[in-house]
Amino acid sequence: MLFAGPDRDGVAEGRITTAYRRWAQARVVEGRIYRTNAGRIEIDTVREVNPDLIADNDADVIAADRQNAKDVRRRLRGNEDWPTFLINFHLVEGPDPREELAASTDLSAEDLEDLRDRLAKLDELSRHGAWTAQTLRLIESKPATRAGDLAAEIGRDTAGFKLDVRKLKNLGLTYSLEVGYELSPRGATYLKSL
Repeated sequence: MLFAGPDRDGVAEGRITTAYRRWAQARVVEGRIYRTNAGRIEIDTVREVNPDLIADNDADVIAADRQNAKDVRRRLRGNEDWPTFLINFHLVEGPDPREELAASTDLSAEDLEDLRDRLAKLDELSRHGAWTAQTLRLIESKPATRAGDLAAEIGRDTAGFKLDVRKLKNLGLTYSLEVGYELSPRGATYLKSL
């Protein structure tokens, strides 16, 4: 989930604990922690709501930092035929374990072997062939480049490319930027070992 402008600040400060989103299907799962541009949040509840039945004095409207129900409906994006979801969440304090992992450059022989095994498994399970080393090298050579441009360069669709990069990020090998990606210190160390 991304938060724009004042919403980003409100989530980061813990003032905003609710969001309304119009999606074809729910994109978040209760109990999971998500990294956002406002920090890490844990999803408490996700439920479909009828936007026409949102009341002005509803506690969720206030928790979303909206003026009233009309303001909530006005800010909904996406296809109007899609359902509206009410997401309640809370800010997760403390360091992000993936950030700590990504910042590490001291990789033992066992760490490198584990990474090689994990990446080999991702390559093996892929429908489009081995991609992990190619993607890491592409990100290294073109940091802060739009995902769509990177995907096109290697003949991939943008959505599938982004999903694959997220797998690399979960292993602490890349960072997401405002636009595009860059290798993490761990990712750069891994690539040098190849």
